[in-house]
Amino acid sequence: MNPKDPGTANDPGITRAAGTADPARFLFRFLHPRIHMGTASDRYSGWVGQIYSELRYQGRMVKRSKKIGGRSLEEVVLPVDSVREYFDHFEILELDYTFYSLLLDAAGQPTRTFQVLKAYSGFFSTDDHVLLKVPQVIFAQKLRRGAEFVSNPAYLDTDVFVRSFYEPAMSLLGHHLRGFIFEQEYRRKDERGTPELLARDLDRFFSKIPKDDRYHVELRTEHYLARPVFDVLSTHGVGQVLSHWTWLPPLKDQFQRAGRAFFNSGRHAVVRLMTPIGTRYETAYTLAYPFDRIIDGMIQPSMIDDTEAIAREGVRQQTNVNIIVNNRAGGNAPLIAQRIAERLLAGQAEDPTPGS
Repeated sequence: MNPKDPGTANDPGITRAAGTADPARFLFRFLHPRIHMGTASDRYSGWVGQIYSELRYQGRMVKRSKKIGGRSLEEVVLPVDSVREYFDHFEILELDYTFYSLLLDAAGQPTRTFQVLKAYSGFFSTDDHVLLKVPQVIFAQKLRRGAEFVSNPAYLDTDVFVRSFYEPAMSLLGHHLRGFIFEQEYRRKDERGTPELLARDLDRFFSKIPKDDRYHVELRTEHYLARPVFDVLSTHGVGQVLSHWTWLPPLKDQFQRAGRAFFNSGRHAVVRLMTPIGTRYETAYTLAYPFDRIIDGMIQPSMIDDTEAIAREGVRQQTNVNIIVNNRAGGNAPLIAQRIAERLLAGQAEDPTPGS
């Protein structure tokens, strides 16, 4: 089937022929057997003309309002079936909306998030892969309720994770599911325990949930980038997400603190390019909006340098590196991915061992 044709949803015979990456045309598949490029979320109208065809979605885009830092911004979103065209360009997609809701409610009934994920899964081809964000209700010690943050009674609840997220996700996505991202919220000084306490809690959690080599943890508090936590991740084969984010040190420093080791037992690593260091979410969002171009001065050169270096180290260590780019890292994720891909292709290291 021509990947540009609508085709039939959920056709198990659909595969894409092997090809060559061409960053100039935003074709990022086949960069390297062990380097996989993708984005955090999709369906942005700002990507029309780059990732999405000009005429294909006319009359099917939806407008919605989003409040950011006191401003009301209008987003224009493509339909779910646009994910087919997304995967003509990228090999992997991080689905972020699962961060806000479980897949099954307390009564075991499918939630709206389940239905959206099910709709997505109907348009995947055989060789398309996703990373899923684990709901914050599982991995956040506190949750925002209005203007306040309150204690989360389901924090590290293994039963809720398995029953209401892991099992339905496995059922829906099958082999398309490349990884689970457990994002831990930033913790202020007066809310932090010791790295040893966090390590104990994580050890208990990962000891009880199903063994799986697709788990990755993003620690958003620099205080926890410490040996006791890394030892637990290594013991359970859980990857450390290297995240270019507001309050974290540079990517190379995060990697160095972990001993330049990749902990995931499935030999996959995740690098997430979220925001410029030192820039809050609201500021980054409003700067990047409407996500159709690079914003002058927004991309930090070290982000590109470190991402390239980590990807090359992954190849050297025979680890698959999944690079996930967010619009908020510089204005337009496809153009940021283009810069990284061009750097990688300019002096790409050879790896005789194919990726998995």
